[in-house]
Amino acid sequence: MQKEVLKRPLMTEKLMNKGEYAFEVDLKSTKPEIAQTIKKVFGVDPIAIRTIIVKGRSRKSFKTRKSVKVSPWKKAILRLKKDQKIDLFESSTEAKK
Repeated sequence: MQKEVLKRPLMTEKLMNKGEYAFEVDLKSTKPEIAQTIKKVFGVDPIAIRTIIVKGRSRKSFKTRKSVKVSPWKKAILRLKKDQKIDLFESSTEAKK
């Protein structure tokens, strides 16, 4: 069974202003795997990829009123070559300009 490298996009205003893109990725994925998947799925060339493992924390469960541990997850922040964009992150207000 092949693992799913990209799980979901993460859209933050700070990264959008910097021109970087972020994704939640599989915890065991490597930087070359992430770069290959981004190139295959979106057709863009990433210059740099930084990965961060976000520590799991505890949350209150509303049903049982107990603390529940949230698992850790991995975030990948990538920078693309000049004049390349991922259409998934572009807002509708930028498209109207």
